[in-house]
Amino acid sequence: MLYKNAKYIEWLSADELHAASQEWLSELKFALDEHRFFDDLITEYTRLLIKEEQFPSSKILIEELDASKKQNILLIEAVQTHENELKIMLDGIDELKKEDAYTKDHYELSLLIREFLSAFKSLKQNTFSVIIELKKQDKHNRFIDKK
Repeated sequence: MLYKNAKYIEWLSADELHAASQEWLSELKFALDEHRFFDDLITEYTRLLIKEEQFPSSKILIEELDASKKQNILLIEAVQTHENELKIMLDGIDELKKEDAYTKDHYELSLLIREFLSAFKSLKQNTFSVIIELKKQDKHNRFIDKK
């Protein structure tokens, strides 16, 4: 549940803030599983990725995947910390500055996560395109070698 308007967040209940954080964690943990899948895929296709003509673009792709994975881990940690700080909203003590800071952090975190997931979606599409093209080339080369 990503929010487009910071003023809207001010009206969210602690339960809604918690639910949003849990949804973020779920999405980020799934993305981390996808990163592991890509790590395995890269390992499986290393032979093709390191070919001389493919190496420069493959190196960039692998670096982008690694940076994305690191950012994903940092976001998971940030959301977990944010979730732990939810007690500010639940303690029954009116600490308006702290509560306001929490809702602002919530909004900023929602923007970071939205940006990350959007960039990761593009990275996944690019990665699949590269792997598919490599598989086609490899299949074609194997076919030619059999002739």
